[in-house]
This record gives sequence, structure tokens and C-alpha cells, in this order.
Amino acid sequence: MSTQMCSKVVVLALRSVCCHTHSSRPCIRAVLAPKVPSGPCVLMPQRRAYSSDARSSVPWSLERTSPSSTLTQRNLSALQSRPVSRYDFLDVSADAENVPQVKPTNGVRNTYIVDPALAELVTQHLGPDLETAIFECNPGPGVLTRTLLNAGAQRLVALENDKYYLPYLQELEGRLDGQLEVVNCNFWGLNPLIGGNMLKTSADKLFTDLGISKANWTDDIPVKVFSILPQVRERAALLKLVYSLFERTSVYRYGRIELFLFMSESEYLKMMAGPADLFRYTNLSVLCQMAFDVKLLHKEPWESFVRSKPCLTPKKTCNHKLQVPDPLCLVHLSPRADLFSSGLNPDNASTLFVMVKQVMAVRKAKLINKLNQWFPDDGSKLLSEMGMPEDIMTGHVFPDEYLRLFEMFEKSSKFKDSWL
Repeated sequence: MSTQMCSKVVVLALRSVCCHTHSSRPCIRAVLAPKVPSGPCVLMPQRRAYSSDARSSVPWSLERTSPSSTLTQRNLSALQSRPVSRYDFLDVSADAENVPQVKPTNGVRNTYIVDPALAELVTQHLGPDLETAIFECNPGPGVLTRTLLNAGAQRLVALENDKYYLPYLQELEGRLDGQLEVVNCNFWGLNPLIGGNMLKTSADKLFTDLGISKANWTDDIPVKVFSILPQVRERAALLKLVYSLFERTSVYRYGRIELFLFMSESEYLKMMAGPADLFRYTNLSVLCQMAFDVKLLHKEPWESFVRSKPCLTPKKTCNHKLQVPDPLCLVHLSPRADLFSSGLNPDNASTLFVMVKQVMAVRKAKLINKLNQWFPDDGSKLLSEMGMPEDIMTGHVFPDEYLRLFEMFEKSSKFKDSWL
């Protein structure tokens, strides 16, 4: 008996030494290696590389307020009987016993963060104010979830649409003092325009169940949302999200919801394109720049993420060269507080959408021709009031100028009779 006890003590001591030795380079292959031999393959991250914005450039650091330094290496043990407080450190490394494996699931196409270093970087960008409610969409194995809790998140809501990960997240929820709430729903299915076919949970039901009330547009930010844009139809998801913002429907009925989104670099470049880039400058560019203050926070190689389905492999170009997939850009979208301060309001926002869609359909057309269609023989007068030349093309007008033009429409008595 004493020999067995001694051997256990030696094994535990060796594990502790190994854990401290390799903590600076966490291995994530144990999380990623699926146990099942068959089924759809999962793309594994091959390397880590950061862009020029190093973590040291973030103005604040992740320093825990633990009462004892001995807590910093404590795992969330299954033997704990008391709830875990905010001072207990949750292990996010791959060998943590409560971190599930990434598993391909039929019908679910999600992208996950499994690298603790990347999770820490995202947490830094979401901070330093972690008292605001945070919605984490599809946390999957929960690496970012644990990192946010370790950083002091006061209220974290995990919106998970894959039932495979729910037991792990709910187990973690049960061990905490109320800092984490787990909800089985699809954030991108809350908007009725996107039409999520898995769950019919509405934004009203979600916010009501969470006890979040509606706020005025100019109030403080009520919720921060972190998500990785769906792999397919990124543009459609963004357009419908912007549409719900202008009309104050879905989640935007509850105030200015801030978004922290990972999206493909190509989609980000389209969203931020200006009149100088007629190839990328579209109606999405105009509407997003009208609605949001946009800031690029970080750029991450696609190899750093794990996708549940499908397996994405580099495609060959016409030159038979492998085309490297776009890196993902972490973008901060903050709704403008003064968006509805002038003539724009949720009632006439759909008219603005139609106007922008029509003028941006042919970006090399003359704007005066469109204006004369809406206001016969008044196109020159409107352009003169805007300080624009009469030969200006629709693709050479900035988003704020389109907004001013629309506000002039609203003040005109002729606009009510316009077919627009």
C-alpha cells in the first residue's frame, strides 16, 4: 500500500514538472486529433504566425487578481465540489481534462479557436472593459471561453449551436458562480432575414430570457458579440446584419450591439473599399461605412483555426499554382451613435437601401441621370447643393455623401411623390 502511494506521489510530481516546463508552448494536437478513424476530415493548424500588430501593442495586459500565485496552474478538476469563483484559474491548454476534442459534426459548419495564444489576443481586444455582457458565438471546445473567464469577464453568454459541445460548456457553467450562461442557439439564425434552419430562437426570446432590456440608441453599449463569420455567404450575412441595424430589428432592438468579427481578408477589403477602388466598392461598402465605425484589430493566418466542416484545401489557380486561402481579419464594428440623429430613421431605412442598391448597381454611370429619374430636372440643383460636379459617377461618391444626399431627399417635398 505504501509503495503504491509513493509511486503516485512520484507520478504527480513528474506531471507537475512537465506541466511547468512546457507551459510556454502548449501543444494543441491532443485537442485536434479526432478519436474516430472515419468521417469528414478536420483541417489542422500547421503553424502560428502573427501579423505586425504584436500583443505588446495592446495598451493593457492580462494580469489576474488571484489572491495566491499557487492558483495559476490549477486545473478545473472533476473532484471539486464547490463552485468555481472568479479567482480560480481555468486551464485552457490542450491537455486540460475538461477541454473537449474538436469533432466534425454533420450539418454544422463552424470555425473554432483552439490556440490559447490566439484566445488571449482576442481577449485583450475585447477588454479592458469586461463588465459589459459578452456573447461568444459557437465557442466549441471553449478555449476562448476559459480565457475570458480568467481575464475577469463578469457575464459571458456562450451561444452554441452544436449539441456536441453543450455538455462540456454546461459542466463548466455549473462550476461557476454565475459568470457563464450557456444557450443552445445560432446567433446568425436569430435574424429572421438570415433564416437559420436549425433553431427558431428569436432575438426577443433570447434577450428576454437573459434579462436584457431594450436601450436607447445613444445609450452605452449593452452587449459585445464575438463571432467568426459563417464560412459560406459571408457577404449575405453582413448585408442582412446591416439591414437589421438600419431598421432596428433583431438584436439591434436592444441598442448599439458591438461586434468583434473574424472575417476573410477579401471580405474586409470589400467592406472598407472606397471610390478609388471601383472593383471592390459596392453597396455593402457604402452601407457598412455608413452604419459602423470600423477598425481592423488583427490579421491571423487561416491555419491557426480549426473548421468542423468542410475540409478546406488550397485551390489551384489558372497558372496551376496553389492559392493560399485568405487570412482572417479580426474587425471591430461599433454602430455609430449619431446614425439616426438627422433624417434617417428605422421607418425610411428601407428606402435608403433601395437608393444605394440602385446607384451602386452600375458604378460608372452618371449620378445626375439617377437623380433626374427620382426628381425630374432637379438633378443639377441637388448636385450643386452637395458641391459635386455634374459629371460625377455613382462609384465616385463617398458613403457619407450618399447619406447626406438621402437626408436632402427626406427634406424635399417632391420626394414623397418620387417612385423611389
